Amino acid sequence: MQINVNGRLVPIPDAWQEESLLQVLREALGLVGAKYGCGAGLCGACTVLLDGEPVRSCLTPVSAVVGRQVTTVEGLASQDKLHPVQQKWLSASVPQCGYCQSGQILATVALLNRTPKPTEAQIDEALSGHLCRCGTQPRVRKAILQIAEGS
Repeated sequence: MQINVNGRLVPIPDAWQEESLLQVLREALGLVGAKYGCGAGLCGACTVLLDGEPVRSCLTPVSAVVGRQVTTVEGLASQDKLHPVQQKWLSASVPQCGYCQSGQILATVALLNRTPKPTEAQIDEALSGHLCRCGTQPRVRKAILQIAEGS
């Protein structure tokens, strides 16, 4: 079995083919941006993009992504340049502990691809399933609005 991760076809060892996408990404491939949070798809820390849409990798069997494009937070940057959402996260000082940030960043990328100028309500809806215990939600919303405004 092979899966497409961040634009690269990678073989999945036989021993990993019954695992969750999260386990394969972290343990077999060494891509640790997606985090194990709740293990039940409720917190959003494990979010990755599957064909451009956010999914909970802790609930997604790796076998379900064959023939599809998986994008992790590590795959957003190109060469040595951060993705604009990653750059805005830093310039707006969004992260605090950072545990939930990769999931929020990927959900934001998907939102902005669908809706380049989202309203606050659309932002809140897109990120409603992302638990942030540090309380950075106002900074997240502000950063997304700044990206949408082009600033």
